[in-house]
Amino acid sequence: MREVDLDRPLTKRKWPPKQIGYVSVAGLFAVIVLYNVLYRDHSSRLNVQAERLTISTVERDEFQEFIPATGSVIPIKTHYLDAVEGGRVDTVYLEAGSIVNRGDRILKLANTNLLLDIMYREAELFQQSNNLRNTRLAMARDRLITRGQLLDLGNRVAKQRRLFKLNAQLAEKNHISNDKFEESRDEYEYLVAKHELTLQTREQDSIYRETQIRQLESSVQRIEANLEVVRQNLENLVVKAPVSGHLTSLNADVGESKMLGERLGQVDILNGFKVRMAVDEHYITRLNIGQLGECTYDDTPYRLNISKIYPEVINGRFEVDMEFMGAGPEGIRRGQTLRIRLELGDLSEAVLLASGGFYQKTGGRWVFVVDASGELARKRNIQLGRQNPQRYEVLGGLEPGERVITSSYDNFGDVDQLVLNR
Repeated sequence: MREVDLDRPLTKRKWPPKQIGYVSVAGLFAVIVLYNVLYRDHSSRLNVQAERLTISTVERDEFQEFIPATGSVIPIKTHYLDAVEGGRVDTVYLEAGSIVNRGDRILKLANTNLLLDIMYREAELFQQSNNLRNTRLAMARDRLITRGQLLDLGNRVAKQRRLFKLNAQLAEKNHISNDKFEESRDEYEYLVAKHELTLQTREQDSIYRETQIRQLESSVQRIEANLEVVRQNLENLVVKAPVSGHLTSLNADVGESKMLGERLGQVDILNGFKVRMAVDEHYITRLNIGQLGECTYDDTPYRLNISKIYPEVINGRFEVDMEFMGAGPEGIRRGQTLRIRLELGDLSEAVLLASGGFYQKTGGRWVFVVDASGELARKRNIQLGRQNPQRYEVLGGLEPGERVITSSYDNFGDVDQLVLNR
């Protein structure tokens, strides 16, 4: 049996190299894990091809808010041809597209009922004129008769007056009977009263006849005025050019019936044109008379201003008329289409970002901003203000010189960073 020396000092045991290696690796792994947990960027990433993206630089420049609109060229003034009186189209003198002068005959309508109405009113006028003439003749005849009666009564009154005075003198001397005196007196008083009554009758008949004549004269004048209106309607059956210009349209064929007030065509005055365009109802409170716009025709810019706003909204749009400031484009024709830049505000300096497909995804609330290396784009919240079809006004979140991905974000999902692969 081996003896153990209890007084010998014990030596410390060392780890073998292999064990030390295992422990070191485990510690390094723990440190790496702890670092990733505490300090590593955990945002999601997506690798994209840089050449498929549109990258725009934020810049400070002059900005003007405007909306694009499409307008149609129309004459600055148009006169419409309406049927003042209905009828059947009898003759067409001119065709649509003709140049007309004021007063030129364009077409003629036929209306039998109107002709019969004129004949009836003419007969009525003739009858009333005869009544007026007969009344005047009767009045003149009655005056002559009454005058003769007054002359006869005046003569009889004068004779009876002399007889009455003579009998009065004889009665005082008792040369005639009292009955005979009273008889002469009664006859005298009767003739005086009859003479007075005849004068009153003549006066009343004169007033009645004059009133009757005034009524007949008024009736004749009224019939003549009505007849003049009907005759004017008869003349209106011949439709004439109200102004000199271009007969743009004519909706009338021989034999066709036209109703009262029906549109027959129109004449355009060729001394100027305006542009009528439809604008989204969203802008109805932002447009005013005199507001400016611009269009290009044959590579030449032309300025326009709003001359009229039609407030009625149809299918989400309302109409606006714009007139050229100064001379309009030469050779322009009715019905041509022009693209208008309708200005909504004054020119001002602002931080600007180019428009693009990103807005449909983000609504202008955030964008991907490319870092200085050009290899990574990070998501950033921003604030946009006014806009036009080319650029947005940046109110916050971006600085001039920064680069932003402005193409569509539809394929990026909800990632926070984009790795730009070259």
